[in-house]
Amino acid sequence: MWSTFERGVRGVRRRIRRTPVQPRPSGSRHGPVRRDLSPEEQATVDAFHRIYYERWQGRQNTLDLAWLGTRATKCPFDLWTYQEILVETRPDLIFESGTRFGGTTLFLASILDLLGGPGRVLSLDINADMKRPAHPRIDYLIGSSTDADVIARVHRAAAGRRAMVILDSDHVEPHVSAELRAYNDMVSPGCYLIVEDTNVNGRPVLPDFGPGPGEAVDAFLAGHAEFVADPDRERFLVSLNPGGYLRRRED
Repeated sequence: MWSTFERGVRGVRRRIRRTPVQPRPSGSRHGPVRRDLSPEEQATVDAFHRIYYERWQGRQNTLDLAWLGTRATKCPFDLWTYQEILVETRPDLIFESGTRFGGTTLFLASILDLLGGPGRVLSLDINADMKRPAHPRIDYLIGSSTDADVIARVHRAAAGRRAMVILDSDHVEPHVSAELRAYNDMVSPGCYLIVEDTNVNGRPVLPDFGPGPGEAVDAFLAGHAEFVADPDRERFLVSLNPGGYLRRRED
C-alpha cells in the first residue's frame, strides 16, 4: 500500500511532465505560466518563490549559498540544474557574464573536473577589486560584457569549441538585450544560453524593478527561432530563471 506521502509524490511526478511554459505577453508582471499546474498550484509556487526571495532581500541568506567556501548567490535548484546541463551537453567552454564572488564559477569548474575532458570557464565581471577563487579551469576577464573588445575576445576563446553562455550581469532590459545580441551566435547546437534573474519585474518578485531579463528574453525569442525556452529545466517549480533556460536547436 502506498503511504499518503508516496501518493502525493506520485501525483506531483505525474503533473511535472514535458509541457511547454506558456509565456505571458511581453511586459507582463506575472512571468511565465506553467500549463501543467492549476491556477491554485501556480499561486502556491509563486507565493513560496516570493517568500524565499524576499527573505534573501531581507539579508536572511536564503540565496547566499557557498560552494567550497565561496559565496554563490543562487537558488540550489538552479545549481542542480546547471550540473545536469553540463553532464548532458559536455561544453568545452562556459562563458559566464557576471562573476561577482565566484562561487558559481567555482561550482561550474568543479563539475567540469568531475566530468574530465577539456572544459573551461571564462568568467567576466566589471569589478576588478573582488577576490575570487583560483582554479586551473577558470579564466577571469575584467570589463563590460557589451564592450566591443571584450565581445571579440570572448568569441576568439569560443572559436572551434562547444560553448554555452550564462548571462548574469546588469539586469536592466537594454543591457541584457545587448548581451543576447552579442553572444547568442557562439552557443553551440544542443547547448544552452541561460539568462538569469528573469524572475524580476513581477515574475513573480520585485514588481517595481522595471523591464529586465524576462522582457529581454521575450523579445529575443520572438526573433530567434533557433532558440527555444526549455521548461524541463524548471521541473523543481521554483527557479530564479523562469523561461530563461534557452536551448539552441540542433536542426
